[in-house]
Amino acid sequence: MATTVKKDLKYFMRSTEAEVVTAPGPDSFKDEDGNVINFEIKVLSSAEINKINDSYRKRSIATDKRGNPLTNGNEIVWKTERDNAKASRHIIVEALQYPNLKDPDLMKYYNCVDATEMPLLVFPKTDEYAHVTRIVMQALGLADAVSDDEELEAAKNS
Repeated sequence: MATTVKKDLKYFMRSTEAEVVTAPGPDSFKDEDGNVINFEIKVLSSAEINKINDSYRKRSIATDKRGNPLTNGNEIVWKTERDNAKASRHIIVEALQYPNLKDPDLMKYYNCVDATEMPLLVFPKTDEYAHVTRIVMQALGLADAVSDDEELEAAKNS
């Protein structure tokens, strides 16, 4: 005779409050004591990330050189265009809590009206932008963590 084991669903009832993690910013951002400034990164949900990515995806009917719709077996062929770079910048803006790239004063300082351009303005050096992108994507689980040894080895081999 089989015994029935009650499966408790409480293990799947997680807090809905967003987690915020701390990570060191680029070496070029230091406080008055010379310490690297720590960034605060909100861990976005998969739904939030997907919503951002979907907002930079555009579907349209594929056409030939004359502008006629393309078909395949009497079915219309769709063309999908994505702006992955802008979607990534939008994810960075939404995830970063400190510095808050949507802050009106910061945006005014950089004379910027589109928050998705802020990562490029605040972190204009290639190494700064790469660092910020890496730490945010790692915090969100979208990239694997790279140790300092691995970074050093990769730099030597490039």
